[in-house]
Amino acid sequence: MIILAIETSCDDTAIAIVEVKNKKFKVLSNIVSSQIEAHQEYGGVFPSLAKREHEKNLPAVLKRSLDPLIRANKLVDAVAVTVGPGLDPCLWTGVNFAKDLAQKWNLPIIPVNHIEAHILVNFQFPISNFQFPAMALIVSGGHTQLILIKDPPAGGGKYKILGETRDDAAGECFDKVARILGLGYPGGPIVAAEAVKACGGRASAALPRPMINTNDYDFSFSGLKTAVLYNFKNQPVKIRKSKKYISEMCKEVQQAVIDVLIKKTTKASREYGVKTIILGGGVTANTELRKQFKKRFKNVLIPPKKLSTDNAVMIAIAGYYNIDKATKKYGNIKAKPNLRIRN
Repeated sequence: MIILAIETSCDDTAIAIVEVKNKKFKVLSNIVSSQIEAHQEYGGVFPSLAKREHEKNLPAVLKRSLDPLIRANKLVDAVAVTVGPGLDPCLWTGVNFAKDLAQKWNLPIIPVNHIEAHILVNFQFPISNFQFPAMALIVSGGHTQLILIKDPPAGGGKYKILGETRDDAAGECFDKVARILGLGYPGGPIVAAEAVKACGGRASAALPRPMINTNDYDFSFSGLKTAVLYNFKNQPVKIRKSKKYISEMCKEVQQAVIDVLIKKTTKASREYGVKTIILGGGVTANTELRKQFKKRFKNVLIPPKKLSTDNAVMIAIAGYYNIDKATKKYGNIKAKPNLRIRN
């Protein structure tokens, strides 16, 4: 089976083609067109601009993704597309593009949940010692969720959201901190790069670890961002602009986020007898986060960095595991910006 997948939930225009044989995945193409430069002046994603960029980029990205398929003289069997969660105008751009392709080629469409795709991308690779129940920690610009996984995806996959962010997600916090410090957008990679420069020091005041000791599995990073803002405003201008202050503050912010994520994940894994930890989402591309999770947990799955951030390979893999949803009733395929992972 060959699946062409489309991902436009936010500001990355992505199309991938994945061939599946005997439950093994071969990536024939994986094209991602970033919109970072287009959104930098806004300090975040501007939805209507993102929609226009998707409309402009999709035909070119499709053409590039099809080249290996044409050379191999192979045909697509199904189209998978992200239907949610995400930004409504961006999702509809991808959904409508998928419908046009499917109608033209007379193919079924497989609707895909973006969050589930971040989990299932880990199943692209042969996995040894994988045991259930498992738990996924999804950390991105829009989501921070702990999800219990009761069964393998091949068995239908049963999920239960144990906790999620009450306000700012971890990635959103990084973006806002970077803006406060005058570092630009996107914040996650910039904060991580600055944190590496810190020479073992800390910010002039230790930052809070929001909700780290609460008796639930929810997250809140708005207070962390606010603490950075107050700390920043209380510094003399000379200190604010110093490389030492910026790097130490970035290191402290990064560690505060990691501390909360590890503490909540550890607590939940013990309560639910979890045997495998799965990471997913753009923030899990953070090198220090990956390092500390690998050190803390014996059995942890983390996708390669290029598959941690938004991509269409993960949509194709999730499409394969949701092949029972494939349909040619194109009118039933709709964007669902607030889509939740199924329980």
